Amino acid sequence: MTSHLQADADPARWVAIRGRGFSGSRHRRAAINMLMSTIGITQGQPGSGLLSFIATRAIKAGLRHSNGRFLAWSWKEDPSALAALAQVQEMTPQVRAARASMPIEYDDTENFANPHLGVGEKLVMEASERTPTNFVSYTWDTGTHLITLHAVSPDRERFLLFLDPLDQLARTVRWVEDLQIDENNILRLPKA
Repeated sequence: MTSHLQADADPARWVAIRGRGFSGSRHRRAAINMLMSTIGITQGQPGSGLLSFIATRAIKAGLRHSNGRFLAWSWKEDPSALAALAQVQEMTPQVRAARASMPIEYDDTENFANPHLGVGEKLVMEASERTPTNFVSYTWDTGTHLITLHAVSPDRERFLLFLDPLDQLARTVRWVEDLQIDENNILRLPKA
């Protein structure tokens, strides 16, 4: 049995980010730079060159060898405006503890329904002194896995305009379990 993330990103709006190849390299570079900004790596800070190199390699390797656990996109019209990363993690005690100990401003979530994953949470954070860039995070707890879609945008003026296309993308995210039918001939169907 192999399981993987899947989503139906509108090709008129999104460019899928892959770990290698020349196709989409401009979008990949822009997406990686934005994703690094959310973990506190900014150009010009001491050690940022090395940290940037390591983070870039880790993100590319993660996309290449993700086994269906990561999906990433860049905004087609302007790759420096918006990047999104979907990922799945096993719901370990460490992941639960990390979620429980998030800063209080991360409690300001709203319910968000996905037809494949059920009701999850959506958090919109506009840039401030504590948050260096605008971001939106969608989260679903399936009981065994934590599925997230995290999008970042340095564009303060257009950030809120991206919320509708992000909502549309988030509604298509799903965790697909590919089951091989054995001699018992049992087939599990996804939840309706």
